[in-house]
Amino acid sequence: MAAGIEHVGPRLRAARQGRGWTLAELAERAGMSTSTLSRLESGQRQASLELLVPLTGLLGVRIDDLLREPPDPRVRRRVQRREGMTVAPLTLEHSPVQTYKITFPAASVSPEPRVHDGSEWFFVLSGVIRLELDGAEHLIGAGEAAEFDTRLPHSISATAAGPAEVVSIFSASGERIHTRGAG
Repeated sequence: MAAGIEHVGPRLRAARQGRGWTLAELAERAGMSTSTLSRLESGQRQASLELLVPLTGLLGVRIDDLLREPPDPRVRRRVQRREGMTVAPLTLEHSPVQTYKITFPAASVSPEPRVHDGSEWFFVLSGVIRLELDGAEHLIGAGEAAEFDTRLPHSISATAAGPAEVVSIFSASGERIHTRGAG
């Protein structure tokens, strides 16, 4: 079967419904019978260029859009290891917000605080996170979350008691600093 051909009918239906048109309205505009269009949308009729060209023109979609393979939603990005942390991406590379599962190693002292544009949110999965934020230390345990403006001096680390795992959500500028380094 050709790439994406099984998706033509549902995509035609979605485009038609997006325009607010009934089967009969689109069939009439395209110069075909309602039953032909119905069978195309349900997959009971083989799609051909002769049928698709007038429909795509009326619906404002490209034939390529009807035939493309469905996107793969799985995130298949490399886990990074940096400064003792394990950083596992949880979102696609071009997502508007970046999310990571980060494992921080045990640390007896906090890293030097940083300041940069952006904002950050994290949820502690296990262990205890030490968040130094604007000169104050906050201990955030499993099941707790924190959100802050990264223009305030801040550092994030596990405590000396052991490693800690978090799910972190960053704005674009925060993601660059925290997962790729200040350079």
